[in-house]
Amino acid sequence: MSKNFNLAWLACASALLSACGGGGMSADRDDPPPARATVLTALLAGSAPIAQIDAGTKETGLQALSGAAKCDVDIRYVVYMTRDPSGAAATATEGVLVPKGSDPACTGDRPVLLYAHGTSTTKSLNMADVVKNKEASLLMAMFAAQGFIVVMPNYLGYDKSSLSYHPYLNAESQAMDMVDGLRAAKTHLAAASAVKPSSKLFISGYSQGGHVAMATHKIIERDYASEFTVTASGPMSGPYNLVKMNDVIIGPGPVNGGATLFTPLLLTSYQKSYGNVYGSVTEAYQSPYAATAESLFPTDTPIADLMAAGKLPADPTFTKLFGAGGLITDTFRASYFPNSGFRVDSQKNTLLGWTPKRPLALCAGKNDPTVFFFNTTDMQADLASRGVLVPAFDLETRASMPAGAAFDLVYGGFQQAKAAAGAGALAQYHGGLVPPFCTALMRGYFQQVLASGQ
Repeated sequence: MSKNFNLAWLACASALLSACGGGGMSADRDDPPPARATVLTALLAGSAPIAQIDAGTKETGLQALSGAAKCDVDIRYVVYMTRDPSGAAATATEGVLVPKGSDPACTGDRPVLLYAHGTSTTKSLNMADVVKNKEASLLMAMFAAQGFIVVMPNYLGYDKSSLSYHPYLNAESQAMDMVDGLRAAKTHLAAASAVKPSSKLFISGYSQGGHVAMATHKIIERDYASEFTVTASGPMSGPYNLVKMNDVIIGPGPVNGGATLFTPLLLTSYQKSYGNVYGSVTEAYQSPYAATAESLFPTDTPIADLMAAGKLPADPTFTKLFGAGGLITDTFRASYFPNSGFRVDSQKNTLLGWTPKRPLALCAGKNDPTVFFFNTTDMQADLASRGVLVPAFDLETRASMPAGAAFDLVYGGFQQAKAAAGAGALAQYHGGLVPPFCTALMRGYFQQVLASGQ
């Protein structure tokens, strides 16, 4: 999908936006911070009528997957309190998409999709900005316009969050943020919307968000079962076997596409969260990258400008992780095995070994050069070892999907999209080709769960 929908926006006033970034206690006060999920600011940020949504999905070719819209969509922006990995108070923000209209799918209590977005280096990322954010516009067409309330946290460290870094792939921290975002959205909608959340809760996310979605399902069932019941979850293309993923990248290879962007996010996250990745930045990063790597992301500086300024290797494949001119030092790489702090942290945030109580499905493409497909098959096998059989939809394998014309359409559409991408198919695979098709499969799966009454 190359274009987004042209929606009218109601921008926050500058004074409101400056207030949105607060959240810490001032030095001369000892008042306790607001409770987790306290709503600090909430507003109606815009709306998208059916005609506009349909025009967008026709133009981008998405409508064959999404179907025609049934509902108009209100776009809401919420600022809420959560906690950072140390337990300190921090603010975070989110977009909330709310269906409305006369169709029965758009009225009354609606099922909720709690969605975790993929990796972004862009500091100003805002899932309420469906004009600029392709992932948010996809969710609007696929879910909100079909009758789901969609809650989309921006994560700590993004948009107007008060945290100075992002706890990237920190399972416990990101799940807490997701739970607080869900709570805040429900509080806001209870007061401000005629359409209310039902008790049906679905969780999904893509790439980094696949990891976050699975962690959120796990931690809701472990810690918040008296508050929420997960109806089903559908993580997509996530690094669930994170320690194996890093073992491969740092050990025999290959280095995954995007590694020079993901690695600073991950090392900073674990160093800030656990304090055991390195004693000094120069232990991990080669010169000249060590001077700026720890505070590099997220940022609104374009990646090309960072490369031109010598803050990232000038490699368009983003795989120049090691060796002469690479991002990471040879000594840091050599010290990774068997029990470096970074490897211990990767193991801590690996999601194998838990047993979901509610339905779960997976989706990915087996030729993914960014998040290797073994993450999906290892997760499926791990669950099966404890008697939990989950579907793992592989967009390259028709037999991995249920029978039926709708699934024929998804499989055939993906093959056509790859063919149309030509020589660029591998570069576009993870970030562009897979997401709409896996999202369509997950919507179908969730609708089947709803129809079954589970």
